[in-house]
Parts: sequence; structure tokens; C-alpha cells
Amino acid sequence: MPELAVLPDLLSLTGTALTPVAELLETAKTDLHARLSDNDTASGQVPAAKIEQHQHAAHSLAWLATYVTALTQMHDWGKGLQSEGRFGEMEQLLLQIAFGEYLHQIWGGIPMSQGETARLTDLGQQAAPARNDAIQTLMNSGNSPEARARLVVLMQDNAGHATFGATGLEDELEMIRDQFRRFADDRVVPNAHEWHLRDELIPMGIITDMAEMGVFGLTIPEEYGGFGLSKASMCVVSEELSRGYIGVGSLGTRSEIAAELILGGGTEAQKQKWLPKIASAEILPTAVFTEPNTGSDLGSLRTRARQEGDDYVITGNKTWITHAARAGVMTLLARTDPDSDDYKGLSMFLAEKTPGDDADPFPDSGITGGEIEVLGYRGMKEYELAFDGFRVPAENLLGAAEGQGFKQLMQTFESARIQTAARAIGVAQSALEVGMQYAVERKQFGKPLIAFARVSDKLAMMAVEIMIARQLSYFAAREKDAGIRCDLEAGMAKLLGARVAWAAADNALQIHGGNGFALEYQISRILCDARILNIFEGAAEIQATVIARRLLG
Repeated sequence: MPELAVLPDLLSLTGTALTPVAELLETAKTDLHARLSDNDTASGQVPAAKIEQHQHAAHSLAWLATYVTALTQMHDWGKGLQSEGRFGEMEQLLLQIAFGEYLHQIWGGIPMSQGETARLTDLGQQAAPARNDAIQTLMNSGNSPEARARLVVLMQDNAGHATFGATGLEDELEMIRDQFRRFADDRVVPNAHEWHLRDELIPMGIITDMAEMGVFGLTIPEEYGGFGLSKASMCVVSEELSRGYIGVGSLGTRSEIAAELILGGGTEAQKQKWLPKIASAEILPTAVFTEPNTGSDLGSLRTRARQEGDDYVITGNKTWITHAARAGVMTLLARTDPDSDDYKGLSMFLAEKTPGDDADPFPDSGITGGEIEVLGYRGMKEYELAFDGFRVPAENLLGAAEGQGFKQLMQTFESARIQTAARAIGVAQSALEVGMQYAVERKQFGKPLIAFARVSDKLAMMAVEIMIARQLSYFAAREKDAGIRCDLEAGMAKLLGARVAWAAADNALQIHGGNGFALEYQISRILCDARILNIFEGAAEIQATVIARRLLG
């Protein structure tokens, strides 16, 4: 095997490859738009019914656009590292293999799930587009056996560095990463599997320590008691904590959602009251949106909020409410206009409740609940809630205006999906590290598993796809920090990140063989935790639809 498996002039190759790939996306988008658009409308927009009717084609476009954006960000990442003198052999191999593999998938078929593939013919591209020399070189030699083998050698030398390659972030964010990596390794990793097996709530001591480290007020402005840091910092923190255990990495999600809701739609009095308490973890929020039989169709919510004097009275049922028992405030979406049957009649409330415990999870009058037993994602627990005359002060109507709930919630989707992408990267990284450790230590036929090509190939591709998803999530975070609309980029990051997490967990379990199916091994938990990422914060199919709608105007 050669000492260096990197292609010469790599960044020139990847940059040259991007132009025809971007042109392919534009052609596919134009052709699909023409096929689906309603010519009877002056706007020429594609009706939602047509996207639903041609869902496979629309989702194929979403995945193609995600790949093009991801490769663009990988190329930019490489250029940035080169300009800083940090584009080492490992980083070059990550970039090279990423292009080699994803270009092959663009031309041959992008896996949307285990049994669904997005092909160019689905987008009306019956003849395979011409490939320039750079694309052909990367497809022929980018993801070579030599490149994968060399990458795994470097990964073993670099095993203490969780990212397996320079991330391209500034030093301040890497310092934050190092702090939270140490916390996860010291306080979370040794205990996470037992919390999972016993289906226990994450200990309050962990939450207290996280509060002292600023997790819950990370992006809340300093004037409201937070640290005022970037969404990119949120990515780093969420990734490292989720690498330890997705439950811990997700503890800040509800605080992030609640803070976004209040910052974007709350009155000044509501900001002054609630944000400092959320930032300090004096009060833990929970998001109470989903209902039985509605799922992602939030416009069909039935829970009612009827005003009686100075209170609203809440009646209805909610489900899949995370960390509900311990929470002290619920961001509660309910219908205030009884004559409406869509999202326009929905309002958001900051509904206070008394935190409960296992013995008495919901001590307040007008609210009852039961735990939903789940495969994974256990550290906060899931609940079904029933409201029957639960009272919320009218002053806790978010923004002091009815009918704004859905709009207010939509404003949180960008941050929530970026953070979910980061959580997915953390879970994938955990799978890679656990799988790699097992492959090094487990011996078969007189040598370690990692010496077998099919095992090391799995590890190489995990590292490559994790870096692709990481750069896509950082890109979305930077767009958010710059005040640029990034629902498209956030959706792409979440869509790809969730698939990468599941693939990494599945492959790491395969490396474990039969032991991976035993509850005593960490990978059994990681697999269960990874599976939820394709469902919550927008199922993969919903996410692809949202992306397609944006692309098609």
C-alpha cells in the first residue's frame, strides 16, 4: 500500500467537479418544475397536491440538492483548511472519499432509505449527464480501497481525537468542544448505558452541572441571563453531549425551542420573566405540540384553549411529550378559535406546571399523564398527557395575541433542526468510536477485526459521512448566525444527519456481530437511539417534502 493514497491536486479536482454537478441539479429542478407546475396559475408554482402525487420524484430532488450542498461545503471546508495550513493527509482522504462516493451515488442512485433510491431517471434525466475529467477521476479513484485503508490507519493513530480530522472551526469553538468532550467522557459515557438499561431519568446532578456549564442558556442573549453564543456553538455542544448519550445531548433542545419561541414571539415582559429562568435551568421546559392521530399535521390539532376571565382553560390530549414530568413550563400549542380547522386558529402558551417525579409525575389539577415505553432515547422519558380543565393565566399567552401559535412555532424549526442534525452527528460519532474500539480489540482467525477490509471499510465510510454531515450542519448554523433564512439548509442537515447516524449505528453493530445484539453492549443502545433521529423534528419524508417545496418555489 502506498504511503500516500491522496489524489494529486485534490482541491482542483473537487472544485472542477462541482460545476457540472450544480448544473445537473438546476436542470433537474427546472425539468421537474415544468412537469409538476400548474400552467393555469399565473405564479407557475407547483401545487402541493402535485408534489404529493409525485412524491418520489420530489424527494429525489431534495436528496440530490442535499448531496450537491454537502459536497460544496466539503470542498469549502478543504479550501479553508488548506489556507490555514491544516489540510493534512487525513482531511484530504475524508474529502477525496466523500467526493468519490457521493458522485457515484448521484449518477447511480442516492439511498433515501434501505429500500428507496433516488435516481436521475426519477427526475426526468433519462440520459446520464456528461461527466468531466475531474468527476471521472474522483469516481474512478477517489473512494479506492487504498484510500479507505490509509484513512483507517490514520484514524487509529488519532483515536483520542473524537472528530477524526480537523473540523475547520475556529479555536474558540474547539475549546468549547474540548470542554464538553471531557464532561461527556467523565460524567456521561461511564453511566449512559446503565441509565438506558434501567430506563432511568438522567440524574439531576448531571443537569445541575450542565446548567453551570451554560448549556441551557448557550444562545440566549446576555441581557436575558444567557451566554449569547452562536448556533455553531450549539452544534458543537449538542454533538459532544450526544456522543456521550443522546438523552443528555437532547436536554438542551427543549430549552432551545422555548427560548426561540419567547425571543421570536414573546412580549418584553415574557422575555424578562422566562428567559433568565430557562438559562439557569431554574425551570426546565417541555414542548407540548404533538397529538394522537395528528403526528406531523399540526394544523389538525384539537386541544382547545377557552378563555374564562383571566385564565385559559385547556382541554385535550397530547402525546410524545419529552421530559414532561420534570418540566416546570410547557410550551403548549392549542386551538383558541373553535371555528377554525387549520393552523390559523392555533395559539402558543407558556403553561406553568409543578415538576413531578416518578411517584407523582403530574401533581397539578387538570393534567394527568402516563409514560410511553420506548426502545431508546430514554433518559428524559416520553409521556402521553391529558388536559381536563387545566388553567393557564392569560398573561402566559405567547406574544399576548391569539392565532399566532403556528407562525411562532415555525420560527423555531431552523434552530431545532440544526440542533437535531448535531445530535445525529454525535450519535454517529459514538457508533464509530464504539465500533472501532471493538474492531481493534476483538480478534478472529488470529488477527483483529479491523485488519479485515470489509470491517475497516465500514469504519472509513462512517468517518467520511460523519464529516460530510458535520460540515452541512455547521453551514446551516453559520447561515442562522448571519440572520439568513436557512430552513432549506437546516432541513438538509437534519435529513442527511439522521441517515448517517442510522447507517453508522447499524454498521457498528454489524462489526460487533452477535455481541451487538446483546443488551450488555453499548452499541445495542446506540442503534435504538439512532433510529429516532429519522422521525422526530420532522420525519425524513416530511423533511424531504419541505425541501422539495422550497426548491420548486
